[in-house]
Amino acid sequence: MTRRRISVPLKYGEVMVGGDAPIVVQSMTKTDTRDTSATIHQIKQLEDCGCELMRVAVPDMEAAESISVIKRASSLPLIADVHFDYRLALAALQAGVDGLRLNPGNIRDKRQIARVAAAAKERATPIRVGVNAGSLPSSPQTDIPLSERMVNSALHEIELLESLGFDLIKVSLKAFDVCTTTQAYQMIAGRMPYPLHLGITEAGLAQAGAIRSAIGIGILLYLGIGDTIRVSLSAHPCEEVFAAYEILKSLGLRQRGLTLVSCPSCGRAEIDVVALAEAVNQCLKKVAKPITVAVMGCVVNGPGEAKDADVGIAGGKGKGAIFRKGEVVSTVAEGNLLEALMREVDSLSLDEEGPK
Repeated sequence: MTRRRISVPLKYGEVMVGGDAPIVVQSMTKTDTRDTSATIHQIKQLEDCGCELMRVAVPDMEAAESISVIKRASSLPLIADVHFDYRLALAALQAGVDGLRLNPGNIRDKRQIARVAAAAKERATPIRVGVNAGSLPSSPQTDIPLSERMVNSALHEIELLESLGFDLIKVSLKAFDVCTTTQAYQMIAGRMPYPLHLGITEAGLAQAGAIRSAIGIGILLYLGIGDTIRVSLSAHPCEEVFAAYEILKSLGLRQRGLTLVSCPSCGRAEIDVVALAEAVNQCLKKVAKPITVAVMGCVVNGPGEAKDADVGIAGGKGKGAIFRKGEVVSTVAEGNLLEALMREVDSLSLDEEGPK
């Protein structure tokens, strides 16, 4: 893995972004921001599953003014997503938002941007220059590749903000196409010092979208590019957070919750690996502490993988060996494997907590 690009650090509430801070996981509410009860409820769900930065849509003035109510009930930093009307950004700042996302494709009046930058600077509130391939400013240079046009749009907005004396900047360059997105981020990474927020926009439904996002975001993170990430899925936002942590865990960048090592099953398996792995996943889905659990179906790789995990199962004919920290602690019938495994997980947690 390439050494991580070091960016200028920013602070969103108590959350540090950029510099040498860990990659931050972000999501966005899918509720009507004007419905403060529903929005607060979803933010609490996202906080429980590990989200660290929260973006809310601000389509009108009522939504902007709702931020003050939402912020009082939320411990997560709030970012206001603003398009078209700069006055919504000013109202969100007045309501106490911790960050702004502005789209240079639809707020282009320099005087309006100057007013937003001045208000944000006064409150030390970062602004994300959020470039999307689908909403770029019109350009006469139609022969330029899309990725380059995205970079040009971002750099133009950065230069404008800097000319206004504003430098609390984060940048994103998102497209649905993975190659376009990764090219744009690679092009801009060495041309400005600000943190980069990664994502593949409109990635799709949960399964396909998670794969597309993992490839695009994963490539960039492997290249050392990126400070915050959001996996954009047509699904409940907790699915976005889950996918984001799986990407980070896969690259060894963050560890949170369950890492499930399970074999795909085949004709050699003598227990129902798929059903057991799904049951383990459900039981441990809400565990925040990092733990590696192996569910293996036969003697080929099972014992080795189970030994390497914190706890694990190596299946045999209608039964399985239970491993804990590399040692076999019991052999139980297939119908009792889940219960026995959960006992070991609980025991492991108690041991690590120490005596009370």
